[in-house]
Amino acid sequence: MTDLYLAPLAAGWLTRAPFFLTPAQRHWLFRPGALTAGLRQLGQVQLRVVDEYAQGAAPDEARAMRIAPGSAVWVREVLMSIDGIDSVPARSLTPLPASHGSWQGMRRLLTRPLADMLYHDRSVTRSPFACRRLASPLPFFRMVAGLPSVSAADARFLWARRSVFWRHGQPLLVAECFLPQFWRGAGRGVPPLKAHERRAGIPASEPRG
Repeated sequence: MTDLYLAPLAAGWLTRAPFFLTPAQRHWLFRPGALTAGLRQLGQVQLRVVDEYAQGAAPDEARAMRIAPGSAVWVREVLMSIDGIDSVPARSLTPLPASHGSWQGMRRLLTRPLADMLYHDRSVTRSPFACRRLASPLPFFRMVAGLPSVSAADARFLWARRSVFWRHGQPLLVAECFLPQFWRGAGRGVPPLKAHERRAGIPASEPRG
């Protein structure tokens, strides 16, 4: 993997899960492969789009994508539920020109997960994961804290992960957060990884069940 695909860490993001997190938390925060595939091992997964819009990139996210802060980006925010329980919000963004070029498929997903366009393309490479506790003024924190299913008290104790997908030199930043109801329910378990999912940092195009 070349240096291009190693997303620079912004303040607060960690390359390893803190020791005080539970084994289940460490598993989900750094679980390789398509997250939706892992969630489907826990129950019926449904995805709804919270919002899609253009904005200027915040410094934290711009650093991860190696673009200038304030650059125009296209944002897609979704919420995944498991057996009807809101469980995993996600925020994805790419430079606005890339949303009409290398990552134009992002605009056509509707209620399909990103995995549908990421894991069957040999030109796509994924950076290592980073995790952190969400906090203001991160844009992802504002998105998650605004969800009806998230209380103000819960919002201060949420852990998220993110990585950057690259295609033809264009970044797609994907951040995912696990809500308290996820950890209280299905997230307490650790479904076994398939053989191809145990290898971190491999091209996203390799078959992933």
